[in-house]
Amino acid sequence: MTFGFNFETTYKNLSSHFYTETAPEKSSDPEILLFNSRLADSLGLDEKALNSESGREVLTGNEIIGDTPLAMAYAGHQFGQFTMLGDGRALLLGEHIHKGERYDVQLKGSGRTAYSRTGDGRAPLGPMLREYIISEAMHALGVPTTRSLAVTLTGDVIMREQALKSAILTRVAGSHLRAGTFQYAVIESEEAVKELADYAIGRHYPDFADKENKYESFLEAVVHAQSYLIAKWQSLGFIHGVMNTDNMAISGETIDYGPCAFMDYYDPKTVFSSIDVQGRYQFRNQPGIAQWNLAKFAETLIPLLDEDQDKAIEIAQQKLDNYKDLYQTYWLTNMVNKLGIVKPEESDVELVLEFLEILEDEGLDHTSTFRALSLDRISDINVNDEETFNAWAVKWQTALEKNDQSKEDAYRLMKSVNPAVIPRNHLVEEALFYAVKTDDYSKVEKLNEIFKDPFNDNHDEYYKRPPRDEEMIQNTFCGT
Repeated sequence: MTFGFNFETTYKNLSSHFYTETAPEKSSDPEILLFNSRLADSLGLDEKALNSESGREVLTGNEIIGDTPLAMAYAGHQFGQFTMLGDGRALLLGEHIHKGERYDVQLKGSGRTAYSRTGDGRAPLGPMLREYIISEAMHALGVPTTRSLAVTLTGDVIMREQALKSAILTRVAGSHLRAGTFQYAVIESEEAVKELADYAIGRHYPDFADKENKYESFLEAVVHAQSYLIAKWQSLGFIHGVMNTDNMAISGETIDYGPCAFMDYYDPKTVFSSIDVQGRYQFRNQPGIAQWNLAKFAETLIPLLDEDQDKAIEIAQQKLDNYKDLYQTYWLTNMVNKLGIVKPEESDVELVLEFLEILEDEGLDHTSTFRALSLDRISDINVNDEETFNAWAVKWQTALEKNDQSKEDAYRLMKSVNPAVIPRNHLVEEALFYAVKTDDYSKVEKLNEIFKDPFNDNHDEYYKRPPRDEEMIQNTFCGT
């Protein structure tokens, strides 16, 4: 039985040093906790078969369809420090082909690999549920992201600070190629970088394959993808938490949801990750960190950009310099859309920045304040400095009137980009607590149902309001 999977693993066409074939460790008593019917249907998979007893065996790797799975080798700058890495607890089952598109299907938490170092290769239940919830919410919010097909209990216990249930996340992505994969390749050889770049171009940007300057076009495309992605994050108040180069996907998808969180009360200095003690990856730093990561990626392509190293560096620098303008364009477009303006003008930058300053000075909730504007409920926004806020509101209304659109169209646009609900930290943590501590998955299932429709105001107020003081979550954890 294939369960609808149409696997081919072109990654194995690369030299063997890029991966290690590895069989998943056996799970003693698989049980599917979450299954993404919408995603399965969009991929042409057999939902009924995958939810059967034999389907559980596939989703934990007890039964293998096709070739032996593989763990990918890669490197990365983690908090600025270069490290040799690899899939220490994940295995690529294969590349599923559906309607001409190719998708990596990966098991996360399936056991030790050649790159596990001292880890056991397993994953606790909580972090796998967390990635499922947030990655699927991100998809519904229109953010490029890896997807979650299923979370399956293994039936086994793993030891961390205490004994925990282990689970496997079945993850789907355009690919799992990372900036760190190229950093690994450059350590191997110049030939390895060329081999990997040709593969990545063929996989993600086949229109470039026959171009004379294909590597330059490839770098440019990755810069575009990342600037678009980070602008989306910033517009929604999303904080990734560990923007290491091994967590930057070449596809432009958000990958590896560890200590991530959505900001509640607007503060550009917000940090959630318990391990980011220096605040390297705080909210306001994310655009700059993305450019830094892109610079490390560009360094690996230098030998391919031109035979003359100085010329190659000049080309790379030019593409990297474009990032700031691209990011600013995407960010400003996102932000003026949140204010009901379709096409930004230079004067709108000041309008946006003034509003963000009000959010910060007043300690306003990022999501609910933008939603209040969208619903024409400006009176619901409580501020101390009414004079400043009212002056800004006049500027905003003037900007709306300048646009060649009706007020109805403006508010319709705003309601389509300003969510009513997001995966607020306190809601996610509450749901995970009940799931992990009491085997009650109803709150997780409820959140997943709500986040399928994040722009709907009919959700219960409990899911829309910001956290009370006693509900605030200060730290999030990687959950390895």
